[in-house]
Amino acid sequence: MSAEGVASPRLFDCRDAFTGTLEAVAEEDLRIVIVVNDSIGSSKLSGFRKRWPDRTINVGIAEQNMVGVGSGLANGGKIPFVSAASCFLTGRALEQIKADVAYTNANVKLVGQSPGVGYGELGPTHHSIEDFAWLRVLPNLAIVSPADPWETSEAVKAAALRDGPVFLRVSRFGVPQLPRRSDAVFAIGKAETLRDGGDVAIIANGVMVARALAAAESLDEKGIGVRVINMASIAPLDLEAIRAAADLGAIVTVEEHSIRGGLGGAVAEVVAGYRPCPVRIVGFPEFMPTGGIEFLFETYGLTPRGIARAAEEAIALRGKP
Repeated sequence: MSAEGVASPRLFDCRDAFTGTLEAVAEEDLRIVIVVNDSIGSSKLSGFRKRWPDRTINVGIAEQNMVGVGSGLANGGKIPFVSAASCFLTGRALEQIKADVAYTNANVKLVGQSPGVGYGELGPTHHSIEDFAWLRVLPNLAIVSPADPWETSEAVKAAALRDGPVFLRVSRFGVPQLPRRSDAVFAIGKAETLRDGGDVAIIANGVMVARALAAAESLDEKGIGVRVINMASIAPLDLEAIRAAADLGAIVTVEEHSIRGGLGGAVAEVVAGYRPCPVRIVGFPEFMPTGGIEFLFETYGLTPRGIARAAEEAIALRGKP
């Protein structure tokens, strides 16, 4: 129960949705294999390995080799899901992701586990707040950051069917199931409007979407109408949704990532070439200190209160030179 006596929403680990769905699609498509770096446990892939040991390749702690092996398997007709902690997958193996996957347009599915500050107390060496920035400049590579279990499951299905490389960011931080229409459809490259309003747009992805919705509810009590957009797909971007948000005259972006080069930077690039308006980017401005996840979110304003404050700041700047 919360301090107000209201039942807290059930929280889900999106890794469970990832592994459950991956096993389901692997039953139907024998080309699907997994490639890991001694990360079976942290990726929650023990069930997959037990069912299909011959479709499980563990290269050890050798991320560059891991991505290269994945590319080779793709060239041989397999559909490899290459899974590892996002900080090591994207940091250590960036050259291989660029040359072996994106440049060759290989059908490799990269799965960045426990991204953002998911490792909390392990500090900046294990935080992954740069992955959007250095991956989204690579052509051919789709980048998806699901917000809840349903979207994670749908993203795995979409990645398996997509002919080409995909980076899927799977969080370990507990999130609620988001409210959405029963006929909701997930598509790589399409944003999802979860709430409409005419005063400001909050564009978020991953674990920040639920917090963006909470911020919108608090602003609604002040008479401020907030459009909440779930921009799960960093690449390709939904340009139409961003331009429509710019038409409101004020935008806030929220991500578990650096304020430089990620979702906020991508949105600002579109807005600058369409209809400039105030854009407040909520994220991490620096290497974070050692501390728990909630402590880090609170310190840097990645909370409903911090997001609401950024929205009010953006509205205050609307129309000013």
